[in-house]
Amino acid sequence: MVKKFIDGYCWLLNWLIAMSLAVMVVLVFGNVVMRYAFNSGITLSEELSRWLFIWLTFMGAIIALKEHGHLGTDMLIGKLGPVGKKVCLGLSHLLMLFTCWLLFSGAYDQAMINWDTTSAVMEVSMAWIYMPGVVFAVLGGLIILNEFVRLLTGQIRDEDLVMIQESEESPHGATDKA
Repeated sequence: MVKKFIDGYCWLLNWLIAMSLAVMVVLVFGNVVMRYAFNSGITLSEELSRWLFIWLTFMGAIIALKEHGHLGTDMLIGKLGPVGKKVCLGLSHLLMLFTCWLLFSGAYDQAMINWDTTSAVMEVSMAWIYMPGVVFAVLGGLIILNEFVRLLTGQIRDEDLVMIQESEESPHGATDKA
Protein backbone atom coordinates (compact mmCIF):
# COMPACT_ATOMS: atom_id res chain seq x y z
CA MET A 1 0.00 0.00 0.00
CA VAL A 2 2.84 2.41 0.84
CA LYS A 3 4.60 1.54 -2.42
CA LYS A 4 1.41 2.29 -4.36
CA PHE A 5 1.09 5.65 -2.60
CA ILE A 6 4.76 6.49 -3.31
CA ASP A 7 4.39 5.48 -6.97
CA GLY A 8 1.25 7.61 -7.22
CA TYR A 9 2.74 10.76 -5.84
CA CYS A 10 5.90 10.30 -7.91
CA TRP A 11 3.69 10.03 -11.01
CA LEU A 12 2.01 13.28 -9.95
CA LEU A 13 5.40 14.91 -9.34
CA ASN A 14 6.59 13.88 -12.81
CA TRP A 15 3.51 15.54 -14.28
CA LEU A 16 4.03 18.69 -12.16
CA ILE A 17 7.70 18.86 -13.20
CA ALA A 18 6.74 18.68 -16.86
CA MET A 19 4.11 21.38 -16.42
CA SER A 20 6.50 23.60 -14.45
CA LEU A 21 9.15 23.24 -17.11
CA ALA A 22 6.64 24.10 -19.84
CA VAL A 23 5.46 27.20 -17.97
CA MET A 24 9.07 28.28 -17.38
CA VAL A 25 9.94 27.90 -21.07
CA VAL A 26 6.87 29.87 -22.17
CA LEU A 27 7.50 32.63 -19.61
CA VAL A 28 11.20 33.05 -20.30
CA PHE A 29 10.91 32.70 -24.10
CA GLY A 30 7.89 35.01 -24.18
CA ASN A 31 9.70 37.56 -22.07
CA VAL A 32 12.75 37.51 -24.37
CA VAL A 33 10.58 37.93 -27.46
CA MET A 34 8.61 40.75 -25.88
CA ARG A 35 11.74 42.58 -24.76
CA TYR A 36 13.41 42.44 -28.17
CA ALA A 37 10.34 42.81 -30.38
CA PHE A 38 8.08 45.11 -28.36
CA ASN A 39 10.45 46.72 -25.84
CA SER A 40 8.30 45.47 -22.95
CA GLY A 41 8.13 42.30 -20.92
CA ILE A 42 6.15 40.03 -18.65
CA THR A 43 6.58 41.47 -15.19
CA LEU A 44 6.27 38.26 -13.20
CA SER A 45 8.25 36.11 -15.64
CA GLU A 46 11.55 36.18 -13.80
CA GLU A 47 10.18 35.72 -10.29
CA LEU A 48 7.69 32.98 -11.19
CA SER A 49 10.33 31.12 -13.23
CA ARG A 50 12.74 31.24 -10.29
CA TRP A 51 10.07 29.91 -7.90
CA LEU A 52 9.08 27.15 -10.32
CA PHE A 53 12.74 26.19 -10.69
CA ILE A 54 13.08 25.83 -6.91
CA TRP A 55 9.98 23.62 -6.77
CA LEU A 56 11.10 21.65 -9.83
CA THR A 57 14.49 20.93 -8.24
CA PHE A 58 13.01 19.58 -5.02
CA MET A 59 10.36 17.53 -6.85
CA GLY A 60 13.07 16.03 -9.07
CA ALA A 61 15.11 15.17 -5.99
CA ILE A 62 12.16 13.23 -4.57
CA ILE A 63 11.85 11.20 -7.77
CA ALA A 64 15.62 10.61 -7.90
CA LEU A 65 15.47 9.42 -4.28
CA LYS A 66 12.70 6.94 -5.12
CA GLU A 67 14.56 5.62 -8.18
CA HIS A 68 17.96 5.56 -6.45
CA GLY A 69 19.15 7.97 -9.11
CA HIS A 70 21.63 9.93 -7.00
CA LEU A 71 25.29 9.34 -7.68
CA GLY A 72 27.41 7.80 -4.98
CA THR A 73 30.51 5.79 -4.34
CA ASP A 74 30.69 2.17 -3.30
CA MET A 75 34.44 1.95 -2.78
CA LEU A 76 34.06 0.83 0.85
CA ILE A 77 30.60 -0.75 0.72
CA GLY A 78 31.50 -2.92 -2.27
CA LYS A 79 34.19 -4.66 -0.21
CA LEU A 80 31.86 -5.55 2.67
CA GLY A 81 29.81 -8.69 3.04
CA PRO A 82 26.00 -8.74 3.18
CA VAL A 83 25.83 -8.03 6.93
CA GLY A 84 28.23 -5.07 6.65
CA LYS A 85 26.26 -3.71 3.69
CA LYS A 86 23.00 -4.01 5.64
CA VAL A 87 24.47 -2.21 8.66
CA CYS A 88 25.85 0.60 6.48
CA LEU A 89 22.58 0.90 4.55
CA GLY A 90 20.62 1.03 7.81
CA LEU A 91 22.93 3.70 9.23
CA SER A 92 22.71 5.73 6.03
CA HIS A 93 18.90 5.54 6.13
CA LEU A 94 18.90 6.74 9.74
CA LEU A 95 21.24 9.62 8.85
CA MET A 96 19.07 10.56 5.86
CA LEU A 97 15.94 10.49 8.06
CA PHE A 98 17.70 12.80 10.53
CA THR A 99 18.66 15.09 7.65
CA CYS A 100 15.05 15.12 6.47
CA TRP A 101 14.00 16.11 9.97
CA LEU A 102 16.55 18.95 10.03
CA LEU A 103 15.40 20.12 6.59
CA PHE A 104 11.75 19.91 7.63
CA SER A 105 12.21 21.86 10.86
CA GLY A 106 14.38 24.54 9.24
CA ALA A 107 12.17 24.99 6.18
CA TYR A 108 9.01 24.96 8.30
CA ASP A 109 10.44 27.58 10.67
CA GLN A 110 11.46 29.78 7.73
CA ALA A 111 8.03 29.39 6.13
CA MET A 112 6.35 30.49 9.38
CA ILE A 113 8.74 33.43 9.79
CA ASN A 114 8.08 34.60 6.22
CA TRP A 115 4.34 33.84 6.12
CA ASP A 116 3.35 37.52 6.23
CA THR A 117 6.16 38.73 3.96
CA THR A 118 5.22 39.04 0.29
CA SER A 119 7.36 38.82 -2.80
CA ALA A 120 8.23 41.98 -4.71
CA VAL A 121 6.47 41.27 -8.00
CA MET A 122 3.80 38.62 -7.48
CA GLU A 123 2.96 39.77 -3.93
CA VAL A 124 2.60 36.15 -2.78
CA SER A 125 3.69 34.92 0.64
CA MET A 126 7.43 34.21 0.74
CA ALA A 127 6.58 31.06 2.72
CA TRP A 128 6.08 29.37 -0.68
CA ILE A 129 9.83 29.65 -1.30
CA TYR A 130 10.49 27.44 1.74
CA MET A 131 7.62 24.98 1.24
CA PRO A 132 9.54 22.77 -1.25
CA GLY A 133 11.92 21.92 1.62
CA VAL A 134 8.97 20.87 3.78
CA VAL A 135 7.45 18.84 0.94
CA PHE A 136 10.77 17.15 0.16
CA ALA A 137 11.43 16.35 3.82
CA VAL A 138 8.01 14.72 4.26
CA LEU A 139 7.83 12.81 0.95
CA GLY A 140 11.53 11.97 0.87
CA GLY A 141 11.35 10.87 4.50
CA LEU A 142 8.47 8.56 3.63
CA ILE A 143 10.52 6.97 0.83
CA ILE A 144 13.54 6.53 3.10
CA LEU A 145 11.41 5.17 5.94
CA ASN A 146 9.80 2.68 3.56
CA GLU A 147 13.24 1.52 2.38
CA PHE A 148 14.42 1.26 6.01
CA VAL A 149 11.40 -0.89 6.95
CA ARG A 150 12.05 -3.08 3.89
CA LEU A 151 15.66 -3.48 5.05
CA LEU A 152 14.64 -4.40 8.60
CA THR A 153 12.05 -6.92 7.39
CA GLY A 154 14.48 -8.55 4.94
CA GLN A 155 12.63 -7.50 1.79
CA ILE A 156 15.77 -6.07 0.13
CA ARG A 157 17.86 -8.56 -1.83
CA ASP A 158 21.60 -8.73 -1.15
CA GLU A 159 22.43 -7.46 -4.65
CA ASP A 160 20.28 -4.36 -4.01
CA LEU A 161 22.09 -3.35 -0.81
CA VAL A 162 24.31 -0.86 -2.64
CA MET A 163 21.77 1.81 -3.59
CA ILE A 164 23.74 4.09 -5.88
CA GLN A 165 23.62 4.89 -9.56
CA GLU A 166 26.74 4.33 -11.60
CA SER A 167 28.00 7.36 -13.49
CA GLU A 168 27.82 7.25 -17.27
CA GLU A 169 31.56 7.95 -17.30
CA SER A 170 32.31 5.07 -14.95
CA PRO A 171 34.95 2.60 -16.10
CA HIS A 172 32.50 -0.25 -15.43
CA GLY A 173 30.20 0.91 -18.22
CA ALA A 174 32.87 1.96 -20.70
CA THR A 175 34.48 -0.34 -23.21
CA ASP A 176 38.20 -0.29 -23.90
CA LYS A 177 38.90 0.48 -27.55
CA ALA A 178 42.68 0.23 -27.33
